Amino acid sequence: MESHLDFHAARALLEWQVELGATEAICDAPVNRFDLPEAQPRAKPATPAADHPPAQAPVEAPDPALVARDAAALAADLEGLAAAMAAYEHCELKRGAKTTVFADGNPAARVMVIGEAPGREEDMQGKPFVGRAGQMLDRMFAAINLARDAARPDAALYITNILPWRPPQNREPTPEEIAMMLPFVERHVALVNPDVLVLMGNVSCQALLGRKGITRLRGNWATALNLPALPMFHPAYLLRNPHAKREAWNDLLMLQARLREAR
Repeated sequence: MESHLDFHAARALLEWQVELGATEAICDAPVNRFDLPEAQPRAKPATPAADHPPAQAPVEAPDPALVARDAAALAADLEGLAAAMAAYEHCELKRGAKTTVFADGNPAARVMVIGEAPGREEDMQGKPFVGRAGQMLDRMFAAINLARDAARPDAALYITNILPWRPPQNREPTPEEIAMMLPFVERHVALVNPDVLVLMGNVSCQALLGRKGITRLRGNWATALNLPALPMFHPAYLLRNPHAKREAWNDLLMLQARLREAR
């Protein structure tokens, strides 16, 4: 490349640099030492090998109803079934309940009453139907000479609920709660093997008949778990609606007649 400087200008510049002390040429072109070098990208540090093994796929939670069915099937007697229910950990209601309400009455009774769920008094005492509704129930069945404390099977009652734990604020059980506890109820009925089931209220009808609407269901015999079943008003309903006691009395007479026929 030709220089744009003529001979005399180049020589004058060279002599000026010599006077400044530059006596040796290092590069073909001048270097500006005040220019900043272009920033070079930093190399990323090598990622250390992970100390932990790769994450495993999440394990699916077991179906609560299947767990209940397996536990109930292993129960050889009522004592074993009560223990299986007390050990069951898949129902959230258990965490808020004081006790597991299993049953009351004579297991040899011809009549097995199935209610909905414990209330406050039942949760405190650990027995079904002991509050105001329970007192109403005892009076109802005493009218046809049946009692939970009777020694003779033909005069006795055996009482339980669909759920063994009290729902918060006595709310109605959810379909999921009913489904997970149903295997225990089915095994309970099989172990007691009564002549007749009495289904008290909508929840027990929904669980064992697959239908609701107690005002339509009551007064008509049905079949539940291969046994004759009579839907009846829940005693709590009768406390709120005394006018329905006439229908409840008719249902009790139907039950009494059925028991006499089956002797």
